[in-house]
Amino acid sequence: MTTARTPAAGATVWLTGLPSAGKTTLARALADRLRAERRAVDVLDGDEIRAFLSQELGFTREDRHTNVTRIGFVAQKLAAHGVTVLAPVIAPYAASRAAVRDWHAAHGTRFVEVHVATPVEVCARRDVKGLYARRAAGEISGLTGVDDPYETPADPELRLRTQGRPVAACAEELHAFLTERGLA
Repeated sequence: MTTARTPAAGATVWLTGLPSAGKTTLARALADRLRAERRAVDVLDGDEIRAFLSQELGFTREDRHTNVTRIGFVAQKLAAHGVTVLAPVIAPYAASRAAVRDWHAAHGTRFVEVHVATPVEVCARRDVKGLYARRAAGEISGLTGVDDPYETPADPELRLRTQGRPVAACAEELHAFLTERGLA
């Protein structure tokens, strides 16, 4: 008689914050550590998903909501199969993040929201993709947190402050948080 192996419990760790807050950098650092611990982990980067699964979408409120819920759907499917999913996604609207949380809850999949809380002034100095500079030059509009809203999470499971802290220290704080909750 053969028995099916039950996968380890997965979870979605949703990292939300402004552009250049450090979401993806933090997710990749944590993913490396989790892989070293032999955990099944995947990073669903918001920019990569937009380029491949949501390329037809613009940046209207409705399109941003659709993009976020698509990422949430994929994250839940992976997490349900034992993967720790790190989702660094701006996800500017509370209703979109709530929809992703509700989807996970409806399917019994663990979900935590981490607000990568970096002030807009710090994000503008980091300006990893040049978005703040392009906005200042008038080349683009609708930049989240500048001239398009970012609804700060009211009650995330973790509010991670990155200003003045090295990536390793932030990743360690997040790892400790997840470990305490049995998610890492």
